[in-house]
Amino acid sequence: MMAQGTVIRVAPKQPTHAVCVLGTSTQLDVLSSAPKGCTSFSITASPEVAVNVAHCRPTKKNPTGSCKWPLAPELEVTVRMKAASSSSGDQKVRISYYGPETPPVQALLYLTGVEISLHADVTRTGKVKPTRARKDQGTWTWGPRGQGAILLVNCDKDNRKSSTMDCEDDKVLDSKDLQDMSLMTLSVKTPQDFFTRHQLVLHVAKSQMDKVRVFHATRGKSPSRYKMVLGPQQPSHVLELPGGQHSTDFYVEGLVFPDADFPGLVLLTLSLLDSSNLEVPHTLVFQDSVAFRVAPWIMTPNTQPPQEVYVCRVLENEDFLKSVIALAKKAKCKLTVCPEEENMDDQWMQDEMEIGYIQAPHKTLPVVFDSPRNRGLKEFPVKRVMGPDFGYVTRGPQTGGITGLDSFGNLEVSPPVTVGDKKYPLGRILIGNSSYPSKDSREMHQALQDFLGAQQVQAPVKLYSDWLYVGHVDEFLSFVPAPDRKGFRLLLASPGSCYRLFEELQAEGHGEAVLFEGVVSKKQQKIKDILSNKKLREHNSYVESCIDWNREVLKRELGLDDRDIIDVPQLFKLMGSSALKAEAFFPNMVNMLVLGTHLGIPKPFGPIINGRCCLEEQVRSLLEPLGLHRPLFSFKWWNMVP
Repeated sequence: MMAQGTVIRVAPKQPTHAVCVLGTSTQLDVLSSAPKGCTSFSITASPEVAVNVAHCRPTKKNPTGSCKWPLAPELEVTVRMKAASSSSGDQKVRISYYGPETPPVQALLYLTGVEISLHADVTRTGKVKPTRARKDQGTWTWGPRGQGAILLVNCDKDNRKSSTMDCEDDKVLDSKDLQDMSLMTLSVKTPQDFFTRHQLVLHVAKSQMDKVRVFHATRGKSPSRYKMVLGPQQPSHVLELPGGQHSTDFYVEGLVFPDADFPGLVLLTLSLLDSSNLEVPHTLVFQDSVAFRVAPWIMTPNTQPPQEVYVCRVLENEDFLKSVIALAKKAKCKLTVCPEEENMDDQWMQDEMEIGYIQAPHKTLPVVFDSPRNRGLKEFPVKRVMGPDFGYVTRGPQTGGITGLDSFGNLEVSPPVTVGDKKYPLGRILIGNSSYPSKDSREMHQALQDFLGAQQVQAPVKLYSDWLYVGHVDEFLSFVPAPDRKGFRLLLASPGSCYRLFEELQAEGHGEAVLFEGVVSKKQQKIKDILSNKKLREHNSYVESCIDWNREVLKRELGLDDRDIIDVPQLFKLMGSSALKAEAFFPNMVNMLVLGTHLGIPKPFGPIINGRCCLEEQVRSLLEPLGLHRPLFSFKWWNMVP
């Protein structure tokens, strides 16, 4: 909302005293108190007071040169102060009323001009720039020409010894903690005795007081000089200020992310109250507000240059671990290994967490999104990932009501896309659900879906993944960077592509080549036997129809065509007793690790043709020509329009 002052009503019988805030126009009611029989008026003012009369033409000029104006219903008179007063009531406005049969009657108005204004980074430059030109800071708008301040949820842990996030205490730890907050400055210039008769109150709506915390920077150098003045159970605070000219700093931190019950907007308001008459309640004189939007959690696609890889050490995965270490080294990427004693034999790091970030003009903070699956790795995001300048967020029930679709292998994000005229510069979230509700169907928990949708900047797309035994979208799709077209390719698991490859190989005389050669725990199967297995064909025909459904959804919702999609050979088999679900027939090559130009692709143990795995060779021929490179996001989320 715009800064707003009260209406000043003048009275001929006694002088009126009022306050005008610099930068605002205050309405002057000269009509309702006009003496009976008066039909016109004139108005004069001190040099520091600008008077404007609107919607009315003057009738004539007085001998003194001032205009006479008719007392018409459409009349609108406003006053604006040009400078702050040095003493109370030092600016004067004189209204003279005239009538055909009455002597002139005068009404006097004594004005006190004061400067009172809140300033925040509404222009999103990373700096707070106080200006005398008052802007509408109470409205938040999207887009490159939008305005409005931004808050970060202070969800990191700058003190490693702490057991909670910084936003869960009511203290400022140090200067690093302040960097996670947004600066708001109050500028004041008043007569010295002004606050003996007036009060300034900073406040937030009770419905929003648990969404934000405000610290007042008092004098001193220690962290204790930052006093919490607004927050949970504390929606308002009376500021104790001296008269004169000075500025006061406040630091604002977000406490919660946007969600189903919170769109992310918080309005901080400053109210000026007249407290001079102890016989009546304080009178509202002026209000100024600043709108903040809590920065959304943004998920990054695997096509972005990698910064860190997380992997588990478990029993009998040394060879896998060595491969990941070598891949991370090639990609010049930091590697964090979770030891056995911490992961409790839970190796599925991808299912436990997703890494994203939050961003304000002055600060960017990586944030881990912890899934509610809560298996062996449940403490890892809290104890090993969250820390100084690394935030944390989670959603969903912590006990019970969880399905496989709540693991984060079922949460992906596309690279930036354009769909028709609509741009998604940060990509779109992809989640898996069922095709329709039934006794055996599974859905991603509503709390997770609500959270992801409420972030607004990566509009989620629902895919059909309940046909899979585990139910994760990463079992049939992935993205890799590319130098042409849209800057990426969508990889889709394709039973049809696999069957066509095997049929070509059989036609070339390789029908005796076997799958799983040298794998002790797997039954070897010849190409010709796979092709003649009618039941397996039926299973994969069903799987192909499920993937094709998702193919059409992805083409429609991401603005893709067939040239943007690469079919990766993959077979599945159906398992289960009451409800058949699919799982990979051989290691799923689509479920890969993308580290820049380096891909960690699961070894499929395909048939060996001329000394090489035919499946590996096929995937190499599909992916190696891409060149694989993509720069970092430079796009700022507040410049988009959801």
